[in-house]
Amino acid sequence: MENVVLIIHLLLALSLIGVVLMQRSEGGGLGMGGGGGAISGRAAATALGKVTWVLAIAFIITSITLTIIAAQNAAGSSVVDRLGPGPSQETETPATPALPGDDLLPPGQDENAPLVPRAD
Repeated sequence: MENVVLIIHLLLALSLIGVVLMQRSEGGGLGMGGGGGAISGRAAATALGKVTWVLAIAFIITSITLTIIAAQNAAGSSVVDRLGPGPSQETETPATPALPGDDLLPPGQDENAPLVPRAD
């Protein structure tokens, strides 16, 4: 359903852009150049104005519809709820503070053992 409304929304947006560009402005419009046709300039301007209003209202309706669909898909959750658990208040502190070079102990030596030179 959301995809159908989105496609209609995009088509309305493109149509609205096209109709607005065809309207006659002070400098002349894209589609209004050159002489008389079956419709006079004033009647064409009025017709394009009505089409613009219809397309604009339809565009706003599809915008609101897409907003409602997105809100229903969110199911009441917020962005903050989706971030996950934050850092806990109780962090584990090591029994002994880490010293520089603790990761350089020789293999097999306990890191809590006293560092005494061996008498070999």
